[in-house]
Amino acid sequence: MKFGLGFANIMSFATQPGLTEMAQGAEAAGFESLWTVEHVIYPDGYASKYPYDPSGKMMMATDTPLPDPLIWLSFVAAVTTRIRLATGILILPQRNPVVLAKSVATLDEISGGRVELGVGVGWLEEEFNALGIPFARRGARTEEYIGAMRALWDNDNAEFHGEFADFANASVNPKPTNGRVPIHIGGHSRIAAERAGRIGDGFFPGNGDILELVDIVNQAAAAADRDPSSIEITYGDASIFGDDPLGAVQELADKGVDRVIIPSYMFLSDTTAALAAFGESVIAPSN
Repeated sequence: MKFGLGFANIMSFATQPGLTEMAQGAEAAGFESLWTVEHVIYPDGYASKYPYDPSGKMMMATDTPLPDPLIWLSFVAAVTTRIRLATGILILPQRNPVVLAKSVATLDEISGGRVELGVGVGWLEEEFNALGIPFARRGARTEEYIGAMRALWDNDNAEFHGEFADFANASVNPKPTNGRVPIHIGGHSRIAAERAGRIGDGFFPGNGDILELVDIVNQAAAAADRDPSSIEITYGDASIFGDDPLGAVQELADKGVDRVIIPSYMFLSDTTAALAAFGESVIAPSN
């Protein structure tokens, strides 16, 4: 089982000293990856419903620092050597896919091929409005942007013609170290699971029935003539903090989970020691 540290770029870990201690401590403890969250802006008085809390609101204040994930991960890359650098998630339809392909490939190349690109369609309509990007059809835009980025990573003189991205004779360099950067589809809806099965390298649901979602991924992959086992499942579950964390890890593995996400805020106090203790008690025995 792989273990990732989620919500990695929040609270004290948003700062240079905090991220350095957390990233180096997580790497030493055996964590495989760090996963960032993203919002470009925080709109006061938003009406959009946050899907991951019963209140419908994000558990953060207007003035909460939330660093840009790629810039934050670039600093992490500089102070670590092995831990993978993941966005969990980046709101893809808010980005220009050509610029993003360049940025992600650059980070991947300078980090030695350590990037995992988790993407989602977004839920905060007011944020899209502030950026001047249509909220409608963001799912279709996301799928097209994935195709456009892969075209740029695969070859020089790339060509892509779609509704939202259109280019020819375009070369983006450097290329990702291993040819492409793995793309993980975020979201817990049926549509997100089907999208992961059809075009994703991984699936990262924020919540939901993991058995049902994995089954949807597998069915969609098979229908697209893809190997379902090639799609990596990343998931977080509170059972990992119960009386039998090793049993919880095994249960998640039995459900098809490949990577367990642990929230970074569990390690705010005495960060290095707390990470080391988790590594000794849970990560090491699970591998």
